[in-house]
Amino acid sequence: MKTLRVGVVGLGWMGRVHLRNYYEMPFVEVVGVVDVNQEALDEVKKQYDVMGFQTVEELMEHDLDAVSICVPTTLHHSFGKKVIENNIALIIEKPLAATVAEGEELVNLAAKNGVPLMVGHVERFNPAVQRVKSLMGDGVEPISIQIERVGPYPPRIQDVGVIKDLASHDIDLLRYLSGSNFKNVYSVTTSTRGGHEDNALITAETESGILCNINTNWVTPYKSRKIRVAAKTKFIDANLISQEVREFSEFSTYDQSYSVREWPLVFREPVKEELIQFINAVRNGGPAPITGEDGLEVLKTIELILGS
Repeated sequence: MKTLRVGVVGLGWMGRVHLRNYYEMPFVEVVGVVDVNQEALDEVKKQYDVMGFQTVEELMEHDLDAVSICVPTTLHHSFGKKVIENNIALIIEKPLAATVAEGEELVNLAAKNGVPLMVGHVERFNPAVQRVKSLMGDGVEPISIQIERVGPYPPRIQDVGVIKDLASHDIDLLRYLSGSNFKNVYSVTTSTRGGHEDNALITAETESGILCNINTNWVTPYKSRKIRVAAKTKFIDANLISQEVREFSEFSTYDQSYSVREWPLVFREPVKEELIQFINAVRNGGPAPITGEDGLEVLKTIELILGS
């Protein structure tokens, strides 16, 4: 099997997760990493014996098959554009870009150049999400989907608010789980620190008629990631952190109760599964599991939410 040569741009928390997973994959060689922080480059050089560069242009001088873009959202467009112009497959961490206009340019340029473009909406690869999706299969008529994604303020996020950083996960998940785009979307937000919003309540209705709600904030002292799906014949409760899923049957009027089934899952690291599927798509020439168009739809919804 051919060894694929990859690079990682950005050595923040997520960039280092990408680097570690690539390093552990068979038939994948990490050619180099990019970061403006020389100390970060020295650290990964010592740990992974990988070349470090302070500019994307230096990395592009080497023969590459794929690149991960893990820089702040405001830099996704400029860095992504440079990689696409060099005809190299890329995965960009969510959201695709800072604006719809920037996202459209990336998607159109990738299509023009025939370059695979994937967006890192990693929660799709969480085993709990996959189980929820399967339980919403044929014959199930979902009524509503509620998602909670809350936690303390992350000092590493400076360039965007909670909607682009956290809710972008759940906007994508609602489209993925419902198999439908949004018909209506509304929100209310607050900013307790000034600047970007850090608390948001988002309400939406899909074109298929499912009611949706997202509760997301940076004002909760603990992390919580949960999905609850109400359907005509069942209720599904999923914890995305512990990767636990429970399925409640339809309420029985005979004995005034529900039956509960707990679905055992094999714990998996979602980023690892995401990157495996990205690499397989690059290697086999297949479509990216999450396309640039998927990421663009999330951006369009975010702009509607922020404008509401």
